[in-house]
Amino acid sequence: MPGSVNDQSSPEIRDGEKDVTSFPVDNDTLHETRPEDVKQPKHEQTDVQLGEKEKIDGAKVEKPFSIFTKREKWIIVGLAAFGGIFSPLTATIYFPAIPTIANAFGKSIELINITVTVYMIMQGLSPMVWGTIADRIGRRPIFVACLFILSLSCVGLALVPTDAYWLLVLLRAIQATGSASTIALGAGVVGDVSTPAERGSFFGLYTVGPMVGPSIGPIVGGALSGSLGWRAIFWFMCIAAGLCCVFIFLIFPETLRALVGDGSIPPPAYARAPIPILGRNREYVSKERPPRKRFQNPLLLFLIPEIIIPLISSAVVFAVLYGFTTPMSNLFKEAYPYLNETDIGLCYLANGGGMVFGSMFSGKLLDKDYQRLKLSLMKKAAADPERGINPEDVTKSENWPVEKARLRTLPIYLAVLVAVCCGYGWCLQEKVSIAGPLLLQILVGIIANSTLISVQTLIVDLAPTQSSAVTACNNVVRCAMGAALVSVVELILSGIGPGWTYVLFGGLVAAVTPLFFLIMHMGPKWRARRRVRAQNRGS
Repeated sequence: MPGSVNDQSSPEIRDGEKDVTSFPVDNDTLHETRPEDVKQPKHEQTDVQLGEKEKIDGAKVEKPFSIFTKREKWIIVGLAAFGGIFSPLTATIYFPAIPTIANAFGKSIELINITVTVYMIMQGLSPMVWGTIADRIGRRPIFVACLFILSLSCVGLALVPTDAYWLLVLLRAIQATGSASTIALGAGVVGDVSTPAERGSFFGLYTVGPMVGPSIGPIVGGALSGSLGWRAIFWFMCIAAGLCCVFIFLIFPETLRALVGDGSIPPPAYARAPIPILGRNREYVSKERPPRKRFQNPLLLFLIPEIIIPLISSAVVFAVLYGFTTPMSNLFKEAYPYLNETDIGLCYLANGGGMVFGSMFSGKLLDKDYQRLKLSLMKKAAADPERGINPEDVTKSENWPVEKARLRTLPIYLAVLVAVCCGYGWCLQEKVSIAGPLLLQILVGIIANSTLISVQTLIVDLAPTQSSAVTACNNVVRCAMGAALVSVVELILSGIGPGWTYVLFGGLVAAVTPLFFLIMHMGPKWRARRRVRAQNRGS
């Protein structure tokens, strides 16, 4: 039946270590070999391409997953994180200037807020287009194109006449079209260069950029608007995005595995960096170009239960995070009237600092948890040889519980988040010391970001050949859920007060927590059934 999960056009899921593309299984399939699982002599333990197989001291050694060294991978992911900061930064840097812009254009706050709504709509939709294109023609050219569009739109916004309100709305939509897709593109890059065993750490670094934006945006925007005027915000964004665009254009290598494989295949001319300093030390250059990748409809990813259920669950956490930050200014002003605008702006650093800290440690914890589960399963396989599973093969597609590897710590995080939600609202309602809600803001940032990183890593593990597209799907669900909650949060606060409002938010988090247990239990079974159906169709 067309559009069903069983349909041959439905995307197949990547299981554990095995990189499977989409239904029907085709020649685009790429297989991951984890460098840490390859036994090599110490003098040969590098990330340099070794060819298909080489003999070292008489033993065959499989080539690493990527030709980029560890340091080069960190540089690549760092540049991607720099690009990823612009989506949330462009959104939040605008907030402090809304009253000033309303006065300049002679419009009400409600009409200026339409530009925020339009931005959020395009923020959710545009990555679906750009991410799908990037999964087909390459990350690098789309990264450059998006940042170039962002820079040009910022020039237009800085020069927009105050009697052209319609142009302000249009340019904000174009601005979102350029900036919002950088998150999906960066996630695709992480999926290209990292194995599952190290992917958590790289996602930890990568999410620093997107998570720093919401915390520093209001501060930078308020400072620029207050000292240099609201147009200075857009000139600042133009310069910052332009510099990032130049760096990525000059040195950022193409990483899309459908184009360059493990990085040893030279990319097409349009995707080559003018200054190829990353990956230049490759010892082996392949002349074989991968077969042309067929179009994969990103909307079909929404039909996969292993993907859509964690996306919805994490979107609730994302919405609750916005439920903390969006009304924060008004709530703190009411509870602590001695705070001025600058003080309130600095309070946003608590949540942002928590998210940055969460990015730094949660990725490493994910990788360590991956290794702990791997060792546990290897011991079980060795102790029970009758099962017929080689201990070295526990991370293969048919054996590896990737959902458990990524999600088993989340129930603990979410239980703490429920308690934090309940405490935060009553702290504000009872007007306790400001240290109380600020500390809880830090905890919210840590827990929410750890949850989002876990889910982001999982969905890239499940759909590695569509890593940008699946991240775009994640962005759509999160933006829709966040916009829905933000649109009603003030009504809820005025109706039942801060105390019960955040108890309600905690209840939402508690309601979706069982879904993570469901995915950990049923995910491997769903994937096994899908694999059998795919094999039956191919036979």
